[in-house]
Amino acid sequence: MNNQEVISTNGKAVDESAIGKFKSHLRGTIVRPGEDDYDDARKLWNGCFDKLPALIARCTCVEEVARTIAFARGNDLVTAVRAGGHSLAGKSVSDGGITINLSPMKGIRVDPRRRIAHAEAGLLLGEFDQATVLHGLATTMGTAPDTGMAGLVLGGGLGWLMGRDGLACDNLLAVEAVTADGRIVRANAEENADLFWGVRGAGANLAVVTSFEFRVRPLGPVLGGTIAYPLDRSADILRRLQEYLSSMPDELTVIATAGLLAGAPAFCITACWSGDLEAGEKALRPLRSIGPAIRDSIAPIPYQAMQAMLAMPSGLKSYWRSGFVPKLDCGAIDSIVAHIASAPSPSSGFFVESMHGAVCNSKPADTAFAHRAPGWDFACASVWQDAAMAEPSMSWVRSFWDSMEPNCAGVYVNTMGEEGESRVRTAYGANYDRLVALKNKYDPTNFFHMNQNIKPTV
Repeated sequence: MNNQEVISTNGKAVDESAIGKFKSHLRGTIVRPGEDDYDDARKLWNGCFDKLPALIARCTCVEEVARTIAFARGNDLVTAVRAGGHSLAGKSVSDGGITINLSPMKGIRVDPRRRIAHAEAGLLLGEFDQATVLHGLATTMGTAPDTGMAGLVLGGGLGWLMGRDGLACDNLLAVEAVTADGRIVRANAEENADLFWGVRGAGANLAVVTSFEFRVRPLGPVLGGTIAYPLDRSADILRRLQEYLSSMPDELTVIATAGLLAGAPAFCITACWSGDLEAGEKALRPLRSIGPAIRDSIAPIPYQAMQAMLAMPSGLKSYWRSGFVPKLDCGAIDSIVAHIASAPSPSSGFFVESMHGAVCNSKPADTAFAHRAPGWDFACASVWQDAAMAEPSMSWVRSFWDSMEPNCAGVYVNTMGEEGESRVRTAYGANYDRLVALKNKYDPTNFFHMNQNIKPTV
């Protein structure tokens, strides 16, 4: 038996009999320090964080989530919520306290006739895609298959299909969730509509969403792959991409990058075309006409292969800064080119991802995710294993960000680190005050604070 004490926020030890009673009411398991699967249950994608929760509750259903919240509240435990563990800021696991681990909740049911997918919160993106593509259907779901679906969607959800289909949160029809006071609720456009508005971009602050109902659309093979150009063409390629953005078809999403484990030095355009393949060949001509390429791997491929193309290994140490760039003007391009040249390692780099089409069809106030203007999602990042690379890697990212920040307007909450309250405000823009009001209603004690936190004012 593990006798390590569980300490509440008021400094008192939680009685072992209370823990035993709580455990007896769960079909899922409670994992504690020293047990065989403890390290697996607490591990995070970003290796910068090595947190040690006192209890990990592997919940198997919404009722167990509700019981865990009640236990955590009753014993004043710091509470984190983990689905895929992909939080860049390490928010998915608590130090001490309790972590609600949703990974056992992997149920998914696809209704191909109605084109609706019902999915539980423990699914990874790749698992969701695997189920929907069997029916020739898909919806926007990020760009890395090992990302937790719940965290992605609740922060907005950029991805390869967003020009055609909008963000992941734009395709939500309903959610089931547990609020901070332990109530199990359903939210959609008619029922608890205010909560439904809030979870589409700021969901981690308001409730634990345990299941999702999505609209899915037909999708067959996509035209996908990478065109690699010599690194010294970077400035010209970025200018061409900016020129192309205004006429870029909705079915096309592109990510331009250098570094970040891309292999040999090159400037890469990775593209996904989600429409008619013949029309896609025409749409790709502006990207292929920039000049002689080092390689061009774009071809018809399964959507799942597209989703895995830019995945980064789990467990590496990673440091990011990011923001939305309305326009790749001369200042932004000069900054990018200068920092490509000064990168401390081949795994230090940047990306810009096109935002246009259906993403911009919604108004900023339609969902908690407010950034609806055409432009680019930008991030600079460094990844390392050797501890000696930590300081030069992070210093380079900070320098890069300092030069890019004047070009940015807003930030994607899913690619934020620990950046402070003002940056959280920036993530939600004009929607922030409305979200504070929702926080006051649904979580007035800030029980859900292991997130990019919106603080209540009551």
